[in-house]
Amino acid sequence: MSDKTTLTMFQQFQESLNKLFNNNLFTQIIIALIVINGIVLGLQTYPGVMKEYGVFLDTLDNVILYIFVIELAFKLMAYGRDFFKDPWNLFDLTIVAISFAAEQNGAFAVLRVLRIFRVLRLISTSESLKKVVEGFLRAIPGLSSILLILLILFYISAVISTSLFGEKFPELFGSLENSLFSLFQIMTLESWSVIARDIMKVYPYAWIFFVSYILIVTFSILNLFIAVIVDSMQQISANNRQKD
Repeated sequence: MSDKTTLTMFQQFQESLNKLFNNNLFTQIIIALIVINGIVLGLQTYPGVMKEYGVFLDTLDNVILYIFVIELAFKLMAYGRDFFKDPWNLFDLTIVAISFAAEQNGAFAVLRVLRIFRVLRLISTSESLKKVVEGFLRAIPGLSSILLILLILFYISAVISTSLFGEKFPELFGSLENSLFSLFQIMTLESWSVIARDIMKVYPYAWIFFVSYILIVTFSILNLFIAVIVDSMQQISANNRQKD
């Protein structure tokens, strides 16, 4: 068999693989395997389930992992060097490599925990999820400026609260570190009213500080994060429509 014939056969093989990877049924199968793998990894956290079905679950986990390895190997053959130009292919390769390393070093519990990262492959198989991630990554420059403003306000509020409430409430605002942690909890609106009411028993006008802090930091600044990400996603959608 001549080199030309061999090359032609390989090209035909690549074309067949490309058609396979672009097939919706194949994509749905991969998604199903990722979901099943995620369920298996969840079931493996139950000692009772592992006692009864541990061997089966471990075998199924390994089979799915090797299917992913074979899939990436075929993608590498199909796309050649172009495989490494697609960041989502590199993402899949990294996830599977981490999972494979975790399986090969099963004696180390920390490495075995990393197997759950395989579920992240759902992102690369879904166009809508990829759009969300791409939108977030594109929004990072704008988010960095907002984050800087948030940190400045966070620090100023921590200094003020420490000065105002630290003497009577040292466990919450006795130091800059305690104040930062307490303010972070308040920013998430987790039991903030309980903290505020306790402090208002000693400092009746403390509500002014807490209400102002929540309005500025939680409702204003954090909403800017959402606005920047949404705007970035809309730009990506508009660009995709122009390409189509």
